[in-house]
Amino acid sequence: MRPPFAGVFRSLRGFNYRVWAAGAFVSNIGTWVQRTGQDWLVFTQLTDHDAFAVSLVMALQFGPQLLLLPLTGYAADHFNQRRLLVATQTTMGTLALILGLLTVTGAVELWHVYVFAFLFGSAAAFDAPVRQTFVAELVGEKDLHNAVALNSTSFNAARMIGPAIAGLTIAAVGTGWAFLLNGASFVAVLVSLAFLRLGDLRPTARAHRTLGGFTEGFRYVWRRPDLMAMLVMLFLVGTFGLNFPIFISTMAIGVFHADAQGFGLLSSCMAIGTVAGALWNAGRAQPRFSLLLNGAAIFGVGCTLAALAPGYWFFAAALVVTGMAAMTLTNTSNSLMQLTTERAMRGRVMALRIGIALGGTPIGAPIVGWVANTYGPRWALGVAAASGFAAAAVAVYALMRRRGVSR
Repeated sequence: MRPPFAGVFRSLRGFNYRVWAAGAFVSNIGTWVQRTGQDWLVFTQLTDHDAFAVSLVMALQFGPQLLLLPLTGYAADHFNQRRLLVATQTTMGTLALILGLLTVTGAVELWHVYVFAFLFGSAAAFDAPVRQTFVAELVGEKDLHNAVALNSTSFNAARMIGPAIAGLTIAAVGTGWAFLLNGASFVAVLVSLAFLRLGDLRPTARAHRTLGGFTEGFRYVWRRPDLMAMLVMLFLVGTFGLNFPIFISTMAIGVFHADAQGFGLLSSCMAIGTVAGALWNAGRAQPRFSLLLNGAAIFGVGCTLAALAPGYWFFAAALVVTGMAAMTLTNTSNSLMQLTTERAMRGRVMALRIGIALGGTPIGAPIVGWVANTYGPRWALGVAAASGFAAAAVAVYALMRRRGVSR
């Protein structure tokens, strides 16, 4: 008899993926500790509850995903992925430690956070596409969809733990220690990279180094209506919908008057939904485009419920629904784009995906932050709901067009 959930965790049968997953999980916890601490520092200590300042930090942190797009996709397709990961992880860990020291010593100012957000985002821009394509070297094509989903499970399971740790840490010893904890957590992923069995890796084909490599990636996507539809959906939701540092901080403090622990708990509640969504996706044999429609539509419904929430716990429950929907949308698009893209093009296509999904933050986050400041956080969540419904409309159009072509 097949053991329960055996298919969900099948990628963990491989030694390399187990080692990588363990190190990444520790590092992911540190990442969420820092994100929560950063939002709290800006919103409550360096400003007088200024949602626009939080949005500007987000814009600076995610803007490099789009700004550095020609370089990040090129690096992921041409350079040794394991060595590139060592470089990016070391850089981000060092930046976290320096910001932590500035905060612990009381020297931190708002402009420091802006600078470090941009530097951290620049390193993350190189890290993200290679982390996603490196999974194929660890598990191969057969278990790629499962490994992608388990990566998301790890990231979002850490999202349940990290904000709670951040809330306790901030209350006990101060915000700066949240950054120091994150800096120390990068040691785990660096150790995991050192312990990989190099002979068991499945290296992907490296692209030829040509000057037109980046434009070639754009042309490749332009010729693929399915990829274009996914990118438009990710742009809509990523730009106007995935601004939860703004939504959660403004609702928690401005509407429900929560403290640091209550603020961290809301981030953990959303993570319950994202973990559930990631595990559900991990158990599926293959992703389907129709799941993108479901994910976008439910995301819109979840944000609507969150905007109308009469109390703290109703809002927390709505975040669970929203998190599950967001994970279905992002995981399915990740797997579909990797599995349907030529291996030598994956780095550039995935860099384009990440750039579109996160690079719109400099546009959307300030708009959402302004709406939260001017009209209130509930209206800001209404913008997020509209982005989900608009993405669902794009999916409907793509499915109808596909069916028309097949006929």
